[in-house]
Amino acid sequence: MTKLSVNINKFATIRNSRGGKNPNVKQAAIDAQLFGADGVTVHPRPDERHITYKDVYDIMPIINTEFNIEGNPTEQKFVDLVLSVKPHQVTLVPDALGQITSNHGWDTISHKDYLVKIVSVFKNAGIRVSIFVDPIIEMVEGAAQTGTDRIELYTEGYAKAFEISTIDNLQLVIAPYLEAALKAKELGLGLNAGHDLDLHNLQYFAKTIPWLDEVSIGHALVCDALYMGYENAVQMYKRQLNF
Repeated sequence: MTKLSVNINKFATIRNSRGGKNPNVKQAAIDAQLFGADGVTVHPRPDERHITYKDVYDIMPIINTEFNIEGNPTEQKFVDLVLSVKPHQVTLVPDALGQITSNHGWDTISHKDYLVKIVSVFKNAGIRVSIFVDPIIEMVEGAAQTGTDRIELYTEGYAKAFEISTIDNLQLVIAPYLEAALKAKELGLGLNAGHDLDLHNLQYFAKTIPWLDEVSIGHALVCDALYMGYENAVQMYKRQLNF
């Protein structure tokens, strides 16, 4: 069964807009687990505009499920953080400085030498590694050559196409993701997915790719929580994965 990791960045975004400790980010992590999430994800960026590095240190001791830290490993500060905290998983994302949100995966071919080195750094520390990639066969094959444990498929394209699709063309919408997922399976890579997955498009994605290990969801889940409550939102997303 696919695991749900709740990305709590948006709680920090709201807190930082006013300062202080409300909403409490550490409590958001505690509650995500109490409400049924299989893990907690954070994505600290260099400017700390949402999750701060202090948040990451504060959250780690209360994790009793899985902790996933996303970020760009070309920032030495990020590498040092991950090696210090030792989460269960680190997801390598090629974000540019000041980028609002992730919008592309790694070019695992042109960055192969770098990725081989940085993947080994984290794996030698006992941390599972996932590389953020677009649903392109060559990028999946390139990822496999880096020694990574998993890939995370960048799903914004799927989500946008799903929104305007009909039942008749859903197979076309998900086709590149299914092909990439099959290639990952063939190469022995674990499979995660994330970005713009929500209550409307999640179940079809997970049903079509039933060997999916984990989805990381933040923005949509927090938006839904504003209307239906945090606990209910987590449970609703879990139900989309239990079919």
